[in-house]
Amino acid sequence: MSAQVDDSIDFEEGVVIDSLMDNSNRIINAEAIVKFYEKLQQLEEKKDCKLRVVHIGDSHIQADLFTGKIRSLLQEKYGNSGLGFTFPYNLAKTNGNYFIKYTSNASFESYRNIYPDTTQPVGLSGIALYTKSKDFAIQIGVRDKNFAFHSVKLVTPNNNPVFDLATASKEIVIESSVPKNINHKIKSGESLSIIADKYNVGVTAIKKANNLRSNTIHAGKTLRIPTNEMEAKQISRTEFIPLTLQKDIASQNYYSQELINTIYLVPNEQLDTFALNGLILEKNNPGITYSAIGVNGAKASDYNKFPMFFKQLKALESSLVVISLGTNESFDKKPTEEYFEQLTEMLQHIRKENPSVEIIITTPPPSFFKRRYPNTIVADYTKKILETAIENNVAVWDMFQALGGLFSVNENYKKGLMAKDKVHYSKSGYELQGQLFFDALTVSYEQFKAVK
Repeated sequence: MSAQVDDSIDFEEGVVIDSLMDNSNRIINAEAIVKFYEKLQQLEEKKDCKLRVVHIGDSHIQADLFTGKIRSLLQEKYGNSGLGFTFPYNLAKTNGNYFIKYTSNASFESYRNIYPDTTQPVGLSGIALYTKSKDFAIQIGVRDKNFAFHSVKLVTPNNNPVFDLATASKEIVIESSVPKNINHKIKSGESLSIIADKYNVGVTAIKKANNLRSNTIHAGKTLRIPTNEMEAKQISRTEFIPLTLQKDIASQNYYSQELINTIYLVPNEQLDTFALNGLILEKNNPGITYSAIGVNGAKASDYNKFPMFFKQLKALESSLVVISLGTNESFDKKPTEEYFEQLTEMLQHIRKENPSVEIIITTPPPSFFKRRYPNTIVADYTKKILETAIENNVAVWDMFQALGGLFSVNENYKKGLMAKDKVHYSKSGYELQGQLFFDALTVSYEQFKAVK
């Protein structure tokens, strides 16, 4: 990614977007998420419900460091109702979080929403994972015991039952008879005829079994001796015990009374093509699930290309959607109006499929072009998002300002908050973003309770 400074935007050093807002870390237009706060208060006071949030974005979200911090803080305060969305990123040969481990005996094809082929089975994960192999199993194991789960939602293209789920497997042992395999190490002085007599086989049969063109053999070599004798052989294979799935509007679901730490995903043998868009793991406990969905390099326009993404959002049953995009658009030098048109289209798609959901948009974080030039494009995106928050009925968290604004990058880099490219943030930088977002949400929520 590379771009030059947009000289058409006039900034004075130390002054960010014309002092559009004060320096407090807060949620702007919090009136747009009142229903979320009402349900959060119910959870806090009565502890009788679940509150689900999904956070959508690019590489800043796929790594689940920013969102992981938010999840940790919210669940510590209001209760842990599960991890929420999860996907086998490692099987798609990319990065994801640590909490769930995916292993498989097979390789899979994958396709990201940043690419142009809209016929690919890209849905909720933003990354399609698929195969035509019928001989595979995916083991899904909990690395962090805090995210053991009672329920699984399986999300697939068009909600087709292409997979079976299993919580247990058994080893099947089959006994059969196979030709006995005899190997003979040639001793000094032995000939083919002597060896043939010893095993009661013909010289010609030995030569054929070992691809010999003459009767010459050498001491120390090994010969395979053909024989009509049979011997018993045990062949073992793993057989999975499928679970009964309940089909919902956007997923196939399994519920357990006991906590699950390991589950298997295996092919429905009646089908020929298998594609996965993700799983949703939850506990029976009241509390919060905070789902992170991100794709490296993604823009709002990439999500908009795949209608199945928005249809499958229903499976998450989210009260709140948080959107963090804009960095990749800025490095493509997308004009503000074009970026905002795609962002607005994304909001429309979300609301069409999820009419009651409320939305927070986070402004893009500060960054540099070519490690030297302040990214004035994301500053302009930020201004546009803030100016249109009421019109679009969205709440906004101004991450751009919270992290210091246009000229903060070098200072943030010196503090160890940013990577060397001065675009991405370090682990501590993403965790700071998560802390700041949580702080802003908490202040806004407390204000909501105070005036209610």
